[in-house]
Amino acid sequence: MKYDIILAGVGGQGVLSAAVIIVRGAITAGLQVRQSEVHGMAQRGGAVLSHLRLSGAPIPGDLVPLAEADLILSMEPLEALRYTPYLNEKSRVVCSLHPFINIPDYPPLEEILLRLKKLPGFLGVDDAGLAKQAGSLRAANMVLAGAAAPFLPIPKEALLEAADWLSRDKGPETEGINRRAFLLGFEAAQGGTKETT
Repeated sequence: MKYDIILAGVGGQGVLSAAVIIVRGAITAGLQVRQSEVHGMAQRGGAVLSHLRLSGAPIPGDLVPLAEADLILSMEPLEALRYTPYLNEKSRVVCSLHPFINIPDYPPLEEILLRLKKLPGFLGVDDAGLAKQAGSLRAANMVLAGAAAPFLPIPKEALLEAADWLSRDKGPETEGINRRAFLLGFEAAQGGTKETT
């Protein structure tokens, strides 16, 4: 078994926290993991990218080859579009429907979403709406981690335990919000719709 993931977004969106949840969940499930991160200008709203490779056997390298990603998990629509060369006909894309407009010539959102929705494995997620429902807009990355969970080769319980572990030192209120956000994302993806709104 081999499963390759691209996680993408913008600095401050929690891309690396989502990666930690997947890595910890994969290790709990007995999988081997290789990871590579590119932080770029993350603190200034720049791109953040993480390659995650999961397998039941030794993994030869850290980077996901072009056209071999099983999943793109993106906190931002334009960042999802940027990494479509990593997709193939069986790939999934789980992506926020809300832009993080950090450049003056950001393309029209409608155009970006139109291109993404043509991908056969696309799932657009109203992460902001579901995070607000969970109790905090800051939990949007947890919503997206939860929405990706049904497509990962990791038991939901292992991922949820990893999300709880990541939140534990932030206090019980934040831990509860993040848990609710993860579960709302999971339920949205289980709905099987092309777009969750």
